[in-house]
Amino acid sequence: MEIRIIGIDLGKTVFHFVGVNARGEVVVRKKGSRTQLLRFTANLRECLIGMEACGGSHFLGRALREQGHDARLMPAQYVKPYVKTNKNDYIDAEACAEAVTRPTMRFVPIKTDDQLDLQTLHRVRERWVVRRTAVINQIRGLLLERGITIRKGRNHIEQSLPGILEDADNKLSGALRVLLTQLRLEMQYLHGQIGETDKLIGRICGELEQCRRLVAIPGIGPITATATVAAIGNGAAFKKGRGFSAWLGVVPGEHSTGGSPTTTTDLSLEIPTRFCWRTMRWHNGRSRRSREPVSGKCLQRQRY
Repeated sequence: MEIRIIGIDLGKTVFHFVGVNARGEVVVRKKGSRTQLLRFTANLRECLIGMEACGGSHFLGRALREQGHDARLMPAQYVKPYVKTNKNDYIDAEACAEAVTRPTMRFVPIKTDDQLDLQTLHRVRERWVVRRTAVINQIRGLLLERGITIRKGRNHIEQSLPGILEDADNKLSGALRVLLTQLRLEMQYLHGQIGETDKLIGRICGELEQCRRLVAIPGIGPITATATVAAIGNGAAFKKGRGFSAWLGVVPGEHSTGGSPTTTTDLSLEIPTRFCWRTMRWHNGRSRRSREPVSGKCLQRQRY
């Protein structure tokens, strides 16, 4: 019984995996913890191992490669067609074992620790930005209920709120003034955390060669450059720039049938990572357009 291919159905604590021999027959079905899985694979000869790209898959992929195995990650939507009959964890593992052998399968590059750290930095920053926006909107909403209107934007809140709190004629209760003061302190704290994160991202961007090359492109800043490197690394997974554009979703997708060509531009179908990247790219382009005059000749040469 020689195992050539292993398919793994990932979980948070329990992993289901199957072993397939050279004839494509399933000879092993097991489940266990992450430690038990790595102990099992450590005693095997070099195998082709397939699993879906999801939470924890990059760590496991690196650990399996350190053992000498050929570990590969696949998008979940590409594995689903290989699920036979009903669905359970072992059947999903068999689907991974079969899909990883397909010559036309598209694989996900395994991220390094540095890429994951950079991606984590962006995730935390994004959460702080969302919280700061929520605090700003809550302050404006509470004041609107008392007949006080403040323009959109954090700067307008910072400029107007101290005067509103000190004004004794606006009939704000003492409890509301205390709450508004606490919300203002929370907003300032979040803004400080975002500023520190931006400084760290700028420092990292200056240290990485890939980021420095991206920043040289008009409209690309440190945040977008580091987010791109964290997502795709050196971009070797894409054969052409058009493949990268299609992965981002900045070009229409195709959903044709019956000989009738149909394209879709529904951005909600894309994963959040790509949507955030497009959002940053749009803001960078907008800020550049508002600061720098662009000639007609330059617009003709720019192609996105």
